[in-house]
Amino acid sequence: MTFPFSAIVEQPQLKTALLLCAVDPSLGGVLIRGDKGSAKSTAARALTGILPFIEKVTGCAFNCAPGAPSEHCEICSAENALLLASPVPFITLPLGATEDRVVGTLDLEQALKGAKRVFQPGLLAAAHRGILYIDEVNLLPDHLVDVLLDAAAMGVNSVQREGLSVVHPARFTLIGTMNLEEGDLRPQLLDRFGLMVEVTAPRDKTLRAEVVRRRIAFEADSAGYAANWCQEQEALCEQLATAQTLLPKVILDDALLDLISHLCCEFEVASLRADIVIHKASRALAALAGRLKVTPDDVRGAAELALPHRRRRKPFEQPGLDQERLDELMQQALQAPNEPGLESNVDQDDEAPQPDANPTEPQVFVATAAGNAPRILVDTHSQYAVVGKRNAAMAAPRGQVIQVVPDQNPSSLAISATLRSAALRDANFKVTKHDLHQQIRSGKSANLILFVVDASGSMAAQRRMEAVKGAVLTLLTDAYQQRDQVAVISFRGDSAQLLLPPTRSVDLAEQQLRELPTGGRTPLPHALELALETLSKAHELPPLLVLLTDGKANVSLNEGGDPWQQSLQFAELFTDQGIPALVLDTETGYLRLGKARQLAEALRAEYLTLEELSAENLAITIRGCFKSN
Repeated sequence: MTFPFSAIVEQPQLKTALLLCAVDPSLGGVLIRGDKGSAKSTAARALTGILPFIEKVTGCAFNCAPGAPSEHCEICSAENALLLASPVPFITLPLGATEDRVVGTLDLEQALKGAKRVFQPGLLAAAHRGILYIDEVNLLPDHLVDVLLDAAAMGVNSVQREGLSVVHPARFTLIGTMNLEEGDLRPQLLDRFGLMVEVTAPRDKTLRAEVVRRRIAFEADSAGYAANWCQEQEALCEQLATAQTLLPKVILDDALLDLISHLCCEFEVASLRADIVIHKASRALAALAGRLKVTPDDVRGAAELALPHRRRRKPFEQPGLDQERLDELMQQALQAPNEPGLESNVDQDDEAPQPDANPTEPQVFVATAAGNAPRILVDTHSQYAVVGKRNAAMAAPRGQVIQVVPDQNPSSLAISATLRSAALRDANFKVTKHDLHQQIRSGKSANLILFVVDASGSMAAQRRMEAVKGAVLTLLTDAYQQRDQVAVISFRGDSAQLLLPPTRSVDLAEQQLRELPTGGRTPLPHALELALETLSKAHELPPLLVLLTDGKANVSLNEGGDPWQQSLQFAELFTDQGIPALVLDTETGYLRLGKARQLAEALRAEYLTLEELSAENLAITIRGCFKSN
């Protein structure tokens, strides 16, 4: 039993977005972003409790609409098909699902009986005319994202495999939840979500206490608690049914359509899908309120849900909507409805250059503009195949099937090849272990990129820290595009600090970098020790060390020690473990000591200066042989 939707405390924008998708499923769904434990999943699952029932044929696996059966659905095509009222399908797509399970495949049971090839529908068929829910959607593997994009764009699922050729309707409302700490979505999938809401846990102690009170009561007696909210649930269900009936009659006049286009242009939204979604959501808001005409307030409410996630143009440009700017544009439209294209001047304060300060005092430098991201290939020859986009990974656990081979203990059964082998060997079609075949998949692997940044006082000389931060931003852009994990260590003063543990959120890394102060001595051995410790705890991804320093170590691990020799000793430990590395030399000027180059040689790392990193079309192949456990 799901938690009652009407019992959810506060979260008005989240509840509105879900109700809009219920009124008009063609909106494309809603993306719910927020911290852990902020009731994202609870709200999504609770929606099913207030959705009006739909009509379907008993036993239909394709959820065919009455009068429009799929050509492959024998049940709906039968003359005595029995219609019944059924709850709206709510299908959960697990992150570890196979592609066959999602799109459908050959019915193995029927095939083993010697019957004709029969299609076994997958999750997309089950979600037709319903809701497809994905928890932590930003972690969904790329090959499943591709399947979703195809189905969402065409409204059908096309299966061409195992000797089958099947096309069936697959129109569903996509609801996804995610935590930004684990990274963002691919832009193509992000745009497919019609609406997006940010969810945070209540900061008011009274509201938090009420949330806990209701949750504990529900867990103690789910049926009894749900019964207490029955009246509110029925009222919401009736409101949705009425809104669905009113929706085709709701009118949005041309003046408001001009306003929608004006808002999208002013907020620099490239996708035309934004205009369409705002149009549909505005009408759904009016229908939900029981009105037949859209108002400017409806347009504003729809824009708040449809625009924030479409404004993001660069990896580190934070999503969101400037509420003051939106108010200004709405006010202009109300004052001059025939001139929605009024422009406003946006003041931009140019930051004046500051003179160099005492390098021993902590300073915070802004980053120079990041250039084109270099193309980095990490050739580690490791046994890892974690989903990403950086390097080719053969024998990947997920991905495209490129080959089938005989295997008596397959982890991924190649059905067609197995049945073909049995048919050729035995006229009775009896499958034995000698007929089994394994699917070999090709995918893309990700890396854990550990940035170790020298933030000592020498980085303040000639404002070198600006270039250092710009270089890291450039590499973070590449990590974002390749779906890597990142971590950040800085070292200054007497020690090194892990600013950011491994995460898929490059935005968090960028925030830590921008706020990183500069000043003090250079504890390079401390940084390398902490880097080795951090990478030793990361067992899921092949690592890459990116060290940005001039190599001028002057703080040892123990009193009387030689910091430079200690740095070289740690470099040997990195090479012993086969950890690939890239050293970016931050030293500038005519006279250079070349310590960073010597350190790169000890690490057996690729070596670049900051100037070389900014070269056009830079491609780097970093070799290593990481020894996985």
